[in-house]
Amino acid sequence: MADRAEYARKGIARGRSVVVLQYADGIVFVAENPSRALHKVSEIYDRIAFAAVGKYNEFENLRIGGVRYADLRGFTYDREDVTARGLANVYAQTLGTIFSSVGEKPYEVELIVAEVGAAPEDDQIYRLPHDGSIVDEHGAVAVGGNSDQIGSYLDQRHRDGMTLAEALALAVESLARDSNGNSDRQLTAEQLEVAVLDRTRPQQRKFKRVLGRQLARLLESDADAPASKAKGDTENADDADDTDVLDDMDDVLDTTDDGDEDE
Repeated sequence: MADRAEYARKGIARGRSVVVLQYADGIVFVAENPSRALHKVSEIYDRIAFAAVGKYNEFENLRIGGVRYADLRGFTYDREDVTARGLANVYAQTLGTIFSSVGEKPYEVELIVAEVGAAPEDDQIYRLPHDGSIVDEHGAVAVGGNSDQIGSYLDQRHRDGMTLAEALALAVESLARDSNGNSDRQLTAEQLEVAVLDRTRPQQRKFKRVLGRQLARLLESDADAPASKAKGDTENADDADDTDVLDDMDDVLDTTDDGDEDE
C-alpha cells in the first residue's frame, strides 16, 4: 500500500498546480494551463465546481461521473439536494475502492470539489487525495506540483474579504513560485485557466469562466481595486452557454487546457 501511495503521489506531483481561494463574492479557481484543448476546472452543478490535477483521462472520467450523479439526484429529488459534501463522498468511495484494489493501479489524481453558499461562511471546499480521504479546507488550498510550498504561501497571505482581483493576484503569485519558494517567472493570461463560483450572479448557475480580455484586465488591475471594479471586469465572462464569446473566438481558446497526459 505504501508503494501504491508513493506511485500515485509522484504522478500527481508531475502535474501543474491548481489553487482555489475564497474571496468576498465567491470562490476562484486558478490553474496553470497553457493548453488549448482540455480543462482542469469545470462546472458540475448549479453551485458546484470541480478542479483536478494528475492523469487527464482519469480525472475526466471522475468529472463525467460526478455530472451524471448530480443530474440524476437533482432530477429524482430536488436541485437543493445536490451538494458538494454528497459529491465528495461519492468521489471518496470511488477513489478509495480503486486505491485498495489489487486488480488495478491507483488513480494518479487529486481533486477539489467546491460549493459556493449564500454567504462566505456557507462556502464548502473539499480536497480529495488519491486514496479517497476527504479534507475539509477553508480559505485557500493548492493541489499538484509543489503544492506544499504553494499552500504555505497562500496560508500566510490569504485573508477573508479579498476582492476577486486581489485573490487572483495572490493565486498567480503562488503559482509562479518554484519548489524552493522562489518566484522567478511571470505567468500571463495565456498560461492560466481561471473560473469562479460567483454568489452574486442572479442565475441559478453560479459558475463562469474568466476569459481572455476580462482575465487580462484583472491581471493588470491594481491589487487595491475595489470589489465592484473586480466584479465588473468579469461580469461578461463566459460560462457554458454564454453567447458573447462568439464575438471573439480567441477568448474561448484562452481557457483551454494542456494536452499532456500528466496535467
